[in-house]
Amino acid sequence: MLRALVLAVPVVGVMAPRARAAQTVAPPTLPDPDTWLARPGAELRVLDKVGAQATPVVLTVGQGSTYHSLTVTLRACAVRPPELPPDSAAFLDIVDSHDGQPGFHGWMFAGEPQIAMLENPLYDVHLLSCRGDAAPAQGVAPSAAPGRTGR
Repeated sequence: MLRALVLAVPVVGVMAPRARAAQTVAPPTLPDPDTWLARPGAELRVLDKVGAQATPVVLTVGQGSTYHSLTVTLRACAVRPPELPPDSAAFLDIVDSHDGQPGFHGWMFAGEPQIAMLENPLYDVHLLSCRGDAAPAQGVAPSAAPGRTGR
């Protein structure tokens, strides 16, 4: 009877992966000062999966930096106000100069790295935090709908 019961239980959670279409992410918009505060810079960590080396990268808004084949540009950075749970969000453009490698264009969150990150066979890029004192509002309002390009 136990054998019949085991055979009658359907398999749940085994699904073939679905292909993701590239999403277009709207440019950053002005922040709601009650939920996000603009900051002038960000600290990222780039993990070289081949060399097993983590390298910190510090950027200011509008600045780009090159790490091996990656070019990372910070478009906006914002933090939660002190009365809300802490988090940082950065709007990043990441381009890999290797042919056919995925890039990234969208919001990356420090507190929820699994929501949006660079999915690359050679590198991982994570936002650690936004830095600096309050920056002039330059159009940042993080949205939980990050986009990826090159897929």
